[in-house]
Amino acid sequence: MLDSYYGFPIDVQATHIMDQVKISPKFQVVIPKAVRESLGLKAGQRLQVVQYRDRIELVPMRDIREMRGWLAGIDTRVEREPDRPL
Repeated sequence: MLDSYYGFPIDVQATHIMDQVKISPKFQVVIPKAVRESLGLKAGQRLQVVQYRDRIELVPMRDIREMRGWLAGIDTRVEREPDRPL
């Protein structure tokens, strides 16, 4: 089910929304336990920080070995421009 949060579409079945977190004097925030467990986050794991308009997204960085088979079955046929050889 899609809904919106601050005007951005979200999948409410797959998203945990916490009303607030507080920024510490050292500019740190605590990721809620339910979110950490849902995403399998571990202490010391790196997150990529992405600014998108007026929000911040934290994207877990995964080891490349975890990505094996991630694109299995993808259709690699693409329409090529007429001036490009095969």
